[in-house]
Amino acid sequence: MTRPRIGLWLGLAVLAVLAAMAAFPGLFTGVDPDAADVNALLRPPGGGHWLGTDQNGRDLYARIVYGARPSLLIGVGAVALALVGGTLVGVAAAQLGRIADQIISRLLDVVLSVPGLLLVFLVVAVLGPGSSTATIGLAVVSLPGFARVARAEVISLRGRAYVEAAYGFGWSRPQVVLRHVLPNALGPVLALATVSLGAMIVASSSLSFVGLGPRPPTAEWGAMLAGSREFLALAWWPAAFPGAAITLAVLAITTVGRHLQRTVDGSTV
Repeated sequence: MTRPRIGLWLGLAVLAVLAAMAAFPGLFTGVDPDAADVNALLRPPGGGHWLGTDQNGRDLYARIVYGARPSLLIGVGAVALALVGGTLVGVAAAQLGRIADQIISRLLDVVLSVPGLLLVFLVVAVLGPGSSTATIGLAVVSLPGFARVARAEVISLRGRAYVEAAYGFGWSRPQVVLRHVLPNALGPVLALATVSLGAMIVASSSLSFVGLGPRPPTAEWGAMLAGSREFLALAWWPAAFPGAAITLAVLAITTVGRHLQRTVDGSTV
């Protein structure tokens, strides 16, 4: 009983700090994250640099703070797009009849049959590297999961007594879907979005690691990991601290997401 509560509050606290960093990085540091100093290359943590400096003499703490925005926005944007698009597709599959349901389901199966990372690479190859295309690619990969959850929820709800009563009062199908079906189907979809966000942040960092994310010298956690890999024998901190930031963000999001999922499922916490 106590441990999940402690984990939940810790997760919420971490998410609050990360959100504040992403929104107002200037409140956490006054150092320019892109300012290089050839006299301070790979300095260890301490002194004027709390987390040390990277291979270009840039302050790691400032880069981690300013890197929170692009690192989180790609994942949040991908989940938001997948949630909206997947919900619309799922509702359409459940409400437009058997033929439409079969066509949409087969198309979703086709998307799911392609390895996710390969599909993202394909989108980025077509649209070009960058934050926006990475967001779109990750959203395309995630959309079928949201569509299937939304479809299943709508199918389970459309036979409920209050839905049948709404039809009996003469409401049109769009009115019933918007006022009764969709609001009640959103709980599981939102829970899935929260759980999926952690995976999207890891995926976005992976894209940045291979050079398909934000363009240098933008501070981004995955790109920071990529830039530090050639210097691991000389300095551990340029890789350790961005990796720790990614891990902490994912753990916090997953903890809060699983709590929300258990709440939606009716489990006790």
